Amino acid sequence: MSARIKQLVAAPGGRRTKWLVLAVWILLVAALGPLAGKLGDVEETGPNAFLPRSAESAELNTALERFRGGSDDEIMPAVAVYTVADGTMTDAGRQKAAADVRAFAPYVADGERVTPPVASDDGGALMTVVPLTDTDDLGDVVDDVRAVAADGAPPGVDVQVGGPAASLADSVAVFDSLDATLMLATLAVVTVLLLITYRSPVLWLLPVLSVGFAAVLTQAVTYLLAKHAGLPVDPQSAGILMVLVFGVGTDYALLLIARYREELHRHEDRHAAMRLALRRCFPAVLASAATIAAGLSCLYFADISSSRSLGLVGAVGAVCAFLALVTVLPALLVIAGRWVFWPFVPRHGTPVHAHRTVWSRIGAAVAARPRWSWLMSLGVTAVLAFGVVGMDFGLKQSEMFQDKPESVVAQERVSAHYPSGASDPADIVTNAAGKDAVRDAAAQVPGVAGVTADGTTRDGELAALRVTLDDEPDSDAAKDTVDALRTAVGAVDGADALVGGTTAEALDTQRAADRDLRTVVPIVLGVVLLVLIGLLRALVAPLVLLTTAVLSNVAALGASYLLFDHVFDFAAVDWSIPLMGFVFLTALGIDYNIFLVTRVREEVAAQGHAKGVIAGLTSTGGVITSAGIVLAATFAVFAGLPLVTMAQLGVLVGVGVLLDTFLVRTVMVPALALDLGRWTWWPGALFRRETARAGRRGAERAPGGAAAAAAPEADRVRA
Repeated sequence: MSARIKQLVAAPGGRRTKWLVLAVWILLVAALGPLAGKLGDVEETGPNAFLPRSAESAELNTALERFRGGSDDEIMPAVAVYTVADGTMTDAGRQKAAADVRAFAPYVADGERVTPPVASDDGGALMTVVPLTDTDDLGDVVDDVRAVAADGAPPGVDVQVGGPAASLADSVAVFDSLDATLMLATLAVVTVLLLITYRSPVLWLLPVLSVGFAAVLTQAVTYLLAKHAGLPVDPQSAGILMVLVFGVGTDYALLLIARYREELHRHEDRHAAMRLALRRCFPAVLASAATIAAGLSCLYFADISSSRSLGLVGAVGAVCAFLALVTVLPALLVIAGRWVFWPFVPRHGTPVHAHRTVWSRIGAAVAARPRWSWLMSLGVTAVLAFGVVGMDFGLKQSEMFQDKPESVVAQERVSAHYPSGASDPADIVTNAAGKDAVRDAAAQVPGVAGVTADGTTRDGELAALRVTLDDEPDSDAAKDTVDALRTAVGAVDGADALVGGTTAEALDTQRAADRDLRTVVPIVLGVVLLVLIGLLRALVAPLVLLTTAVLSNVAALGASYLLFDHVFDFAAVDWSIPLMGFVFLTALGIDYNIFLVTRVREEVAAQGHAKGVIAGLTSTGGVITSAGIVLAATFAVFAGLPLVTMAQLGVLVGVGVLLDTFLVRTVMVPALALDLGRWTWWPGALFRRETARAGRRGAERAPGGAAAAAAPEADRVRA
């Protein structure tokens, strides 16, 4: 770093500038606080928020807006289903269903009407479709419809309200409670772990306060980018955003505080200690933030809108967490003084490590048999990776929640008495001139139970059809029917027919997830590799780190699937999980290797390769382990959420981070570095320096002994 940059980096540790930094942050938070509270106003909850951008089903949803005169509000049907446990529907049940048709009328979308109750063939159920408008208050409207349906239900008659409107309302209800639940749970987890880590009643407050500053900045910047720059934000990405900021921000806090504590042992002046700590750990924290931001930003190339949103919003969070934790936290620490570490106050002149630590013992064990160590750790990851064999993908709508909401129960009742697709038919939009031909073609497709007209646009150019399928909307059989349906109506000349609906959306998402995995993963690996090469100024070490990260990701997915199957009893893995898990684990998990290897590089330059590797592992072992546990615990909060997709992502990231922390970073990477010797740093300046150092040692031990000078350093380490 240049002298000017060093001064800027160390500014939060200055005697006067610390107060300036704190004042700027207080003013910034006061100004941005109101904007942070508006993030929910820009969240996208429309029908295309979680769909692939290029999907035919998304194109159909856009076309359906024309049926509302260009309005963004889509018709979302709710389905009231009346059932009896045994036998046929009672007269009281039929009277109740008929009365509800009139009672539902105030909630119906303009220009629409409630369908009369339709009896099932077995006589045990009645079904009424209530067309609602997909607006911001859809959840309240669904609650009102459910209250009407439940009011005065005759004995023996069960009434549930499901359908697309109720499913969306149930999902949004989960996300509405998500932010508060996640924030409280994450804050509790971070607080407990910081108390355990520091064993101080005061110190834990400063990282939490700093992360709070970062959270306000993140939400405000995200809101402004969404409002004025088109940044996509949905309820899922907004909920995960705060967990990411807390987890990453706490990691940076742990690294900075650990280095500051070390320097306090060496320097009497706490300002000098902080300035030095910032200069020495800043490159690692910057590289970490750059890796996370760059890795998550690669999701911009994903086709699924929710994946793009999560990646871009997460990148904003990583940058804001970095800015806060390298500025306001150092200022707070220096202002507070040494006493903030009480009762374990670091005293000037006392040794940093007064006794041999567990990490020095692990380092010695790895150094004794480096090749055996990395082969053993490789074997463990390989065994865990076998868990991906036979993995089941694709969650049905009924499997998306850990606890069944009313919409899922209603769908089960419909499937038991009607063609399974009756409550959620497929949609077709076609040119009005070809409507009859399209309807005839659709009716001939195997798996189609019926086709009905569903209106035309006001200009008469487009016509809509509803197609009832024989099978459940998100079943494999229904997806096959949609494929056949698209082929059949696509063959009608001049019709330009589009097929959408829940089944088509599930099919399009499944295929886009596979495409995104094949497209985004290589981009992420390439970007992360470039960041590592720029940081370490070598080629071998970045390739080693990236390879271990990929192995760890596969092992984490295999281990997580075993947990999904045998502990959580999830029916399958959501299509988005492999890509989301890979990107998060590559971006987050590589952090710990960055923290380790940058410190190792610093120690190698001072002590030589073998001693430097062990010294780097020893000095960073405690802080990186604490950081890994904090990050894993924050994401593990997801496991208790009702939405299965988020629970799976949380478990996968938590397992992957723990693998990186306790196996990859602790054993595999140091062992590989020791086995490779100075070639770890090839072809950079450190490799040339270590080669020259090895030559000098060889010459000293055996004057004129060229063979000794040429002996691989790794062999001498093992000896």
